Amino acid sequence: MPTVFFGTKEEPGLELEQSDDLIAVRTRSGRSIRRSAGPVPSPLEAELEDGVLLAEYPEAGVEVYRVPVSPGGRSLEERKTALRASPDVRFAGGVLVDPVTQEPVLYTENLFIKFVDTADPEDCMEVLRGAGLTVKQEVRYATNAFFAAAMEGTGRQVFDIAAGLLRREDVEYCHPELIRPRARKGIFPQQWHLRKTTVNGVVIDAHGNVEAAHEISRGEGVTIAVIDDGIDIDHVELSGADKVVAPRDATLQSNDPRPKDPQPGFTDDHGTACAGVACANGISGASGVAPRARLMPIRLASGLGSQREADAFIWAAENGADVISCSWGPPDGRWWNPGDPRHGQVFPLPASTRLAIDYCTQKGRSGKGCVVCFAAGNGNESVDHDGYASYSKVIAVAACNDRGTRSVYSDYGQAVWCAFPSSDMGHPPFQHANPLTPGIWTTDRIGPRGYNSGSLADGDAAGDYTHGFGGTSSACPGVAGVAALVLSVNPALRWSEVKDILKRACDRIDPRGGDYDADGHSPKYGYGRLNARTAVELARPQPRSGISISRVFDAPIPDLQTVSFLLNVADDTPVDLVSVGLELKHTYIGDLVISVRPPVGTGVGPIVLHQREGGPARDLSKTYDAATTPALAALAGKSCRGKWTLVVRDAAAQDFGTLVSFSLMLSFVHPDRAPGETSGPAS
Repeated sequence: MPTVFFGTKEEPGLELEQSDDLIAVRTRSGRSIRRSAGPVPSPLEAELEDGVLLAEYPEAGVEVYRVPVSPGGRSLEERKTALRASPDVRFAGGVLVDPVTQEPVLYTENLFIKFVDTADPEDCMEVLRGAGLTVKQEVRYATNAFFAAAMEGTGRQVFDIAAGLLRREDVEYCHPELIRPRARKGIFPQQWHLRKTTVNGVVIDAHGNVEAAHEISRGEGVTIAVIDDGIDIDHVELSGADKVVAPRDATLQSNDPRPKDPQPGFTDDHGTACAGVACANGISGASGVAPRARLMPIRLASGLGSQREADAFIWAAENGADVISCSWGPPDGRWWNPGDPRHGQVFPLPASTRLAIDYCTQKGRSGKGCVVCFAAGNGNESVDHDGYASYSKVIAVAACNDRGTRSVYSDYGQAVWCAFPSSDMGHPPFQHANPLTPGIWTTDRIGPRGYNSGSLADGDAAGDYTHGFGGTSSACPGVAGVAALVLSVNPALRWSEVKDILKRACDRIDPRGGDYDADGHSPKYGYGRLNARTAVELARPQPRSGISISRVFDAPIPDLQTVSFLLNVADDTPVDLVSVGLELKHTYIGDLVISVRPPVGTGVGPIVLHQREGGPARDLSKTYDAATTPALAALAGKSCRGKWTLVVRDAAAQDFGTLVSFSLMLSFVHPDRAPGETSGPAS
């Protein structure tokens, strides 16, 4: 099969494969082969009436069909021969496909060629004529570059012509013109959770405003780690160039995250659907919330609280994850049975996993912290009993339905941060109405395995998509996708700033039944249903002024003593944010207690920055702000003019060190924002 070199001859090429069930047809009239010119159909149409149109190029009169190929049926060659007999058919032939995505790749008898800049233009033209090529266009954006055509009927020999020219020393680039379907990374009609749409004749308007957010961001440059069961990374929506990064099976300690179905009755279906909600490509049948985000698939089949669970988080943080989506947790009570003994059962977060999550928020993203999302749960019970989803450093996501109210099963409580559209079901004992849709349309395992074994009633006939996914399992990766859109717009944000933006981007839904408190929080919806467009608008970096004051001390920190260091601030402008920077050398930072005392006029007392953390680690270089040290947020809106005192106490014997430097960064209130409304670091 042919190989195409889109770069230099030294760079890797793209190897194409021959499809065994695709056929391309080009007409002279430009008319579709299945749309006759008059009211009477022609026998020609019957050749493709059982085919599925995959791609069309009206401007060239080209269509690509997938046709059934089975023993005893019509072969591809028979169809081609019949089609070629028509006077209107200029070409009927096989189709090359990308071996990774399996998408059709059409070639023309044209090619692009660029000679080295130092080549003589006349010599270039002589080479083209010798290869039997006719110049169609001299390319103006590059020196000695041409768009040329081979003789009609050259067919696949155009690949050989390109390869022969590329071997020449005076040729820099040469490849055939390849055409692929142009995709907008679109949202598909069934995906009511992403935009207003019509499903089964009913208008659904209870979405997360994702389509509008895509006008600003689609998640470029951001990596979402989906920790779940197996993920089908061979799915067209979850694969492609640079889509999958650092794949991992945390349970089997391998780099293959694909579904395994290890035990009878156990299915590895959940992760593929979750990954699709977060970041499916949107090129064939389903778009994720962040379709251009990269996917880090991490399969986790180990029990709750296992070390492998913690390992999965560490893998994510150390391999570049920006957002981590977790649609799992403790077992749920039966949502329809208020008397279920599991309701009210407390599931604490194990220290091994808690510290792993802490590592993600402290060390991930070069210290800015990974954004960690957890499904609130599907037990119609308090999420506050779930130590995972209620942990303060994660975002707990509840589910709302296609009517804009709470999904009947969704957990509730103080820890719920926001809601995202998901499935629902009717339940007369609760006077809960039937939903308008089957659920969330997303990716499924390829073929018969998965939620859809290959039925239109469950999704699509091939079994590659499902329309019935749901639960807070679907809501969680939806919010993870919005977090990816936010970070794509403003990569400088800390994890806590992203969490705050998501809070402020929520729309209050179900105002009568939501039980919102004075702070705008509902136990059912958190701060409301997340609005993706609002989130990305809030994330855009805003102008900010500020000052930085720093001093190098190189002063000793004696063993078992307390020392103080001073910085003076002369500006009395009210601050928006305050950051404190430290650099010190020490032989055992677990001995140290470090605090900063703001000026008396602020009314803010001493703020502890470091409380004997780090154990035997040597040295400390860190910036503290409201994200890492919430007490610093109390300074927002205040004048910080005056004397700042850094106090360092060595609380244990034997070790000593040196304070290298102490700095303050003051960001001032922007006239368009209230104090404390963050949208990125000072510029």
